[in-house]
Amino acid sequence: MATELTKERLLEAYRTMRTIREFEDRIHADFSTGEIPGFVHLYAGEEASATGIIMHLSKADYIASTHRGHGHCIAKGVDVMSMMAEIWGKVTGTCRGKGGSMHIADLEQGMMGANGIVGGGGPLICGAALAMKMRKTDNVAICFFGDGASNQGTIFEAMNLATVWNLPVIFVAENNGYAEATSSSYSVACDNIADRASAFGMPGVIVDGFDFFAVHEAAGEAIARARKGGGPTLLEVKLSRYYGHFEGDQQKYRAPNEVANIKAAKDCLTSFAKRVTASGQLSQSDLARIDSEVGALIDESVRRAKSDPQPTAEDLLTDVYVSY
Repeated sequence: MATELTKERLLEAYRTMRTIREFEDRIHADFSTGEIPGFVHLYAGEEASATGIIMHLSKADYIASTHRGHGHCIAKGVDVMSMMAEIWGKVTGTCRGKGGSMHIADLEQGMMGANGIVGGGGPLICGAALAMKMRKTDNVAICFFGDGASNQGTIFEAMNLATVWNLPVIFVAENNGYAEATSSSYSVACDNIADRASAFGMPGVIVDGFDFFAVHEAAGEAIARARKGGGPTLLEVKLSRYYGHFEGDQQKYRAPNEVANIKAAKDCLTSFAKRVTASGQLSQSDLARIDSEVGALIDESVRRAKSDPQPTAEDLLTDVYVSY
């Protein structure tokens, strides 16, 4: 599929990143009211990663996500209204209000699901990739995971299997510097997660996760290689999350003003806007129009989610694999 960054594609990229940011900022604000059930883990600050990678995919390509999965879902085309309803625990949600934030899935969009199991996406995505290979398609599968999951045996086993079977898989390590509250400099034995790629016989690539254009280029090369039968790649995207590991996390483990300084110097939306307006590819009015439209979309998604019905007792045993 075409990945040239035309004006239309740049507008699409900005809309996706802005939608993720507004979606997460709104959940951050609304969660504090106590109305949203369960836990949420927000993706704000990491938008360039999901957007730059998933823009290369079609519905027929699959992704597996993490507990911090809202950004991946939005970038893969999962309906924002349904996602918001799911997070609010409503029957109109993507999983009919039964999964919540950490279990949003939409197979029609190629989204195999967010996952509460750290590193759980690796084996799932290898299964999808094996099916693609056996059907002789040129589709690819993407496994997103964090720096904490990079130490999980499931990820090592999946990377080994992907090379042994020469699967069309891209392993994306979104290294935001912290596995919950533990710095990756303490918990990861090597300086770069991508350095581990050589142990599994695949290329390892490091990219600046604050730079949409760098992510888009690196992902494009790895995905094109996989589509042609070149096998898996480990892509390490170095970035930062703006909110805590979970909502309510006081982030005492972070340096004073760490997040504020990152936002001021590296924010992916700000840098994207500066680059495309300076080059004349997009105008400030183009971006302002998208900001307004996205804001209205998020407002409407919350309004609907608040008024939509909750699942009933009769819904409890529906949509399960086995009836007892």
